[in-house]
Amino acid sequence: MLDAAIRKTFPGITVEVEFTLDNGILVLFGPSGSGKTTILNCISGLQKPDKGHVSLGGKQFFSSEQAVNIPVRKRRIGYVFQEYALFPHLTVMENALYGMQGGGRKGKGCRMEVPDVLEMLKIGHLQNRYPANLSGGEKQRVALARALMVEPELLLLDEPFSALDHANRMDLRLELKQLQRTWSIPFLLVTHSREEMKVLADEVLFLERGKRSGRLQAIPDPIELEKAV
Repeated sequence: MLDAAIRKTFPGITVEVEFTLDNGILVLFGPSGSGKTTILNCISGLQKPDKGHVSLGGKQFFSSEQAVNIPVRKRRIGYVFQEYALFPHLTVMENALYGMQGGGRKGKGCRMEVPDVLEMLKIGHLQNRYPANLSGGEKQRVALARALMVEPELLLLDEPFSALDHANRMDLRLELKQLQRTWSIPFLLVTHSREEMKVLADEVLFLERGKRSGRLQAIPDPIELEKAV
């Protein structure tokens, strides 16, 4: 279970939220500037909260009271960024393998081999190509493969479909939903798209100016959803 209580102050805004997540896909929903990406960065270790705690499966990653702050590389968290963040000089296979311990050898607890992950994401036939020769949808699939091959216990996704065309967005949303069921780890996804929220979320955490303004444990019908937001 992910257990997070985060307080992070910036000029003009303080992000302050507290929540837990057992499994499934929790969507952080809110307008730009509401603190969604800050929450992901504090959980991953890319940013240090001013106060609070972050733990996953009983492992303490951060605690202001106990002076604990585990480095990013030791948190076993996958992170899929909005802008892919692929290495242009590496092939699809090499990008997917990047960051795995032992040069890509199968490690303890690994759910699938790299070729299996690439096939699952429909990019197995592209393993020898470089990012410059991939479409936006293909690049995002590579980014997903790379995040999964670090054998994460939690997957963070920061507006992963915003740069894609409509057809690719529709395909990848459905694939992501199935991926979470297959991997059976919690996914924390940032979006400000109502459509994306409705398709993907098992739960929704609504944010407004850095604060939690509500939470739904299941996606209701559209009329009830409009009332909630």
